Amino acid sequence: MTLPSGSSAMSPMATPASTRAIESGTPIRVLIAEDETHLGTILEQFLTARGFSVRIVRDGRAALEQLRTENFDVALLDVVMPEVDGLEVLRLIREEPLPPEVIVITGNGTIETAIAALKLGAYDFLSKPYRMAEIEALVRRAWEKRMLARDNMHMASRLQRAMPSTSFVTHFAPLVAVLSMVEKIAPSPSPVLISGESGTGKDVIARLLHTGSARAEGPFVDLNCAAIAESLMERELFGVEKGAFPGAEQRRIGLFELAAGGTLYLDNVGDLDLKVQGKLLRALESGTFYRVGGAQKVEVDVRVVASSTRDLSRMVQAGTFRDDLLHRINTIRIALPPLRERAVDVPLLAQHFLGTFANTRALRLTDEAIGALERYRWPGNVRELRNVMERAALLATNGVVEATDLPLGADVGAGARPTSASVLSLGELEQRHIADVLERTNWHQGRAAEMLGISPKTLYRKIREYGFKRPSGRNA
Repeated sequence: MTLPSGSSAMSPMATPASTRAIESGTPIRVLIAEDETHLGTILEQFLTARGFSVRIVRDGRAALEQLRTENFDVALLDVVMPEVDGLEVLRLIREEPLPPEVIVITGNGTIETAIAALKLGAYDFLSKPYRMAEIEALVRRAWEKRMLARDNMHMASRLQRAMPSTSFVTHFAPLVAVLSMVEKIAPSPSPVLISGESGTGKDVIARLLHTGSARAEGPFVDLNCAAIAESLMERELFGVEKGAFPGAEQRRIGLFELAAGGTLYLDNVGDLDLKVQGKLLRALESGTFYRVGGAQKVEVDVRVVASSTRDLSRMVQAGTFRDDLLHRINTIRIALPPLRERAVDVPLLAQHFLGTFANTRALRLTDEAIGALERYRWPGNVRELRNVMERAALLATNGVVEATDLPLGADVGAGARPTSASVLSLGELEQRHIADVLERTNWHQGRAAEMLGISPKTLYRKIREYGFKRPSGRNA
């Protein structure tokens, strides 16, 4: 039996990324497949002492089973093993989504074997005897490559749009206090529930929680639970095993696994059906779950941040949301106020958004425009204000935004100082604005909702609330 040389050698300095992984409580996970008992034990003990999370198996079939049921960052595969040899294990696992990086080890190293391993996708090839420090350095570099691959996969699938801002512009004292609390709780691994109307900045708070945590180097995966069909939600969250149903030709990783070591943000969590709620609860409590069609547990380390525009307590009373899940995700609660309650921020935000859309121009708001913005109720909150200012930046003449550049309804846009009656009829102003947007979009409710900065469900509710009737011949 060939033993590794230099077992007592000093290991090279860990890279900053790999050091952060160990210090943050998410050590690099390594599978060792080595049939030489003594050699495998030495390697396992060495890597464990260096802070790695190590699992060891003694044959190729056991290696395949472990790699298909658990998440590993790096696999050390001996070429010659009982049942299935290391190169065949490598070939089979490269067909899996986001497989671990593989370092192939052999006691009979030849150029042909090395070339075959690299062609099959191995990260590197190592011959016995080897230095332990060499193994450690290779494992760390392989882990860094896998993290880059995972980040690229996540970006391709989840970040096709521009990254939203992670800054919160406010002078409103209660909201300043909320942001102070966010800074304090960000390092905690506890679940957080963010409540507030659509457009109040719940996604920004979620990102602030992530960037302020020890998981900031990990992925931030966001899912709008209201945008996925109920029949597909379980697959989206937890993934699918190959052969789980007709058409499932390969294993697909779910968002829980993509978010491993990072944050999973569940927007509109109240839209999950009860079955998925139950599986989500079990995953949060145990840190494990089963893929759709799977029989083996998948273990992940994920922080969940959830948000809702709906009153989840009332949903519990109505039997549409699980009480135990609410308690689990409501460990820390953050409530965001609507924009109409923080009117002091409207001019500040308006000028901030103007600066965002002005490019190289300097834009300013007239007093009449500021008055119009302050009198409006903002049913779509900050998101609607942003959309309004984007339009105003396009229409502004000579660097000045007039009240007439703001699509807020005739009474508000006229710039007249409000009377007591006009202050009491802000609901009418909202009604007129929605009617105007519906007319300009030819009653296309999807585009109208986007212009208003509200969800299609909220727009539909407003249409019913105000008794709007679709003109004949208009399509939804």
